[in-house]
Amino acid sequence: MSSPTPPAPGFPSDLPRTLGALRASGYESRTVKEEIRANLQARLAAGEPTFPGIVGFDDTVLPQVERALLAGHDIVMLGERGQGKTRLIRTLVTLLDEWMPVVEGSEVNDDPLAPVSAYGRRRVAELGDDTPIAWKHRSERYGEKLATPDTSVGDLIGDVDPVKVAEGRTLGDPETIHFGLVPRTNRGIFAINELPDLAERIQVALLNVLEERDIQVRGYTLRLPLDLLVMASANPEDYTNRGRIITPMKDRFGAEISTHYPYDVQHEVDLIAQEADVVAVVPRHLLEIVARFTRLVRESGAVDQRSGVSARFAIAATEALAGAALRRAAITGDAPVARVGDLAGVVPTLRGKVEFEVSEEGREVEVLVHLSRKAVAETYRRHLGGFDLAPLITVLDEGGSIETGDLVRGPELLASGGQFEGLGRLVAALEGPDAEPTAGIAAACVEMALEGLWLTRRIDKDEEGGRITYAATMTGQE
Repeated sequence: MSSPTPPAPGFPSDLPRTLGALRASGYESRTVKEEIRANLQARLAAGEPTFPGIVGFDDTVLPQVERALLAGHDIVMLGERGQGKTRLIRTLVTLLDEWMPVVEGSEVNDDPLAPVSAYGRRRVAELGDDTPIAWKHRSERYGEKLATPDTSVGDLIGDVDPVKVAEGRTLGDPETIHFGLVPRTNRGIFAINELPDLAERIQVALLNVLEERDIQVRGYTLRLPLDLLVMASANPEDYTNRGRIITPMKDRFGAEISTHYPYDVQHEVDLIAQEADVVAVVPRHLLEIVARFTRLVRESGAVDQRSGVSARFAIAATEALAGAALRRAAITGDAPVARVGDLAGVVPTLRGKVEFEVSEEGREVEVLVHLSRKAVAETYRRHLGGFDLAPLITVLDEGGSIETGDLVRGPELLASGGQFEGLGRLVAALEGPDAEPTAGIAAACVEMALEGLWLTRRIDKDEEGGRITYAATMTGQE
């Protein structure tokens, strides 16, 4: 079980502490689905983002999720790896009320006005209006289980607790039960990741939870009506490779919603910028290169399209570029700014994040290098295709050369010929008009322009000993 938000704060002191005070406050019980419906309607009416932090689904996935939640349906999210299924599920917690009253000490979050467990009913019967009330923050109302083949019914539903039996309770006492993850998430959201990996006999144990909303433990005459929103995620490939969702289980989910990778390059860039934990400056044009690189890998015939290429591929690439910049800064004292030349050292480390076709065995790095260069060329054409780089080419045509490399400082790159007329406009073309033209950013933009000129065969490039030299073509012509 995990929480998608930080640990809950202490509940406010002005909230009722007893059942009598709760009744006097005018509190009315409502189901978790009613709660989510009301809060979602309020957000939609106010024009607020319904699922903060979710990128690229605004016109496709999110409207389907909104309709399903408003209908009160349990949902299974179907999509390839790294499409944000779990991230989306976890954001649903923000649609819950911030605080929820429970019978103090209840393992299953008993509603003080309508307790369902033997413990909760006994406490209310004994203490009446003096029953102590505790409050749960919405971050504590989310339960999550990664489905694994060794998951048991006891893990999810519950089992007899031998310690409680040893303390003197009889086996027929319902309070001898140790509740599993599902009842402990009562009055909240329960999510099962990779549902097809759950053994079929365990899926059967969840059928009552999804339809009748109750649980059964080892033949006990126990009916524990649960109040849950059940979410699940699955990869289409899992239906045949690792397992399947049994037909009665699929039938009990009200909605099956398919996710997708971002359709738009800008959405991909926004996702990378949001999710990557960078330790150095990664210029905007480099983020776009990584986004285009990721999309090209997804579309490549050399890659097994059934397994997909996760957004984690792009995130890892961006973080590795930042790491390369930080390494250069530590060794040379340069400003930690990533450059396009750093991509060559990063590409081989990404091989493990892609499933290649069998026919491409031994060519994995070659394929990735080719696609990364193609991404650089696309980004160059997008931003500099119509840009006048004649002043930069003239520097090279007049016998100059510009050196760069893994351990070449930005000021050195600029000093070797990168200071030319129109440098400020070049930075603005690649980074936007509001970009701060520092030496590190300027050097990164110059290197990008040089790499683009080389990829379009307008200048020459020579690599030796970790240093790269850009010079005029042999004919000296543009």
